[in-house]
Amino acid sequence: MKLLMIEDNTSVAEMMAMFFQKEKWEVVNAYDGEEGLAKFKEAPDSFDIITLDLNLPKMDGMQVAKEIRKISQTVPLIMLTARDTESDQVLGLELGADDYVTKPFSPITLIARIKALHRRAEVGAEVGAEQTTSEPPDGFDVETDHFKLSTKTREAYLDGKQIEGLTPKEFDLLHTLSKSPKQVFSREQLLQ
Repeated sequence: MKLLMIEDNTSVAEMMAMFFQKEKWEVVNAYDGEEGLAKFKEAPDSFDIITLDLNLPKMDGMQVAKEIRKISQTVPLIMLTARDTESDQVLGLELGADDYVTKPFSPITLIARIKALHRRAEVGAEVGAEQTTSEPPDGFDVETDHFKLSTKTREAYLDGKQIEGLTPKEFDLLHTLSKSPKQVFSREQLLQ
């Protein structure tokens, strides 16, 4: 697995690189937002996952996330930051982060989260490669006159057309909201 780590704190970057290398992962480091975005733009399809700090020099992590999502909707992105307010977490997820981890964090837990995101991304890619038709699959978890959603294939359809480009978190939110359309959820419930 190849990981792009955009982190300006060299001690955090070096510590995490040691943990990642023990997992036999290739780590590409960037120490500011512009450098991180440039490295991603050089080879956007070469990275399996990105960890992104928000408090970066030269370009803020939120802006980096926006730019990354303009290039790729599918690369798993974990925001790893000291910003721990609910509004920062919501904004990060709305900008396309698949997970949001606040500092201080457990390296072992972060590795488990990375593995889980990578596993889901691989399954999604395999399902997408196997899908040869744009027709909705049978066996939906949520089905109305105009909307259908399958957690098995991680696909959603609106008026018979597949909704493309959903991040894993966006799909999970769509599933949660669509299976309970009259229920009100707090932000905290949606972030879980």
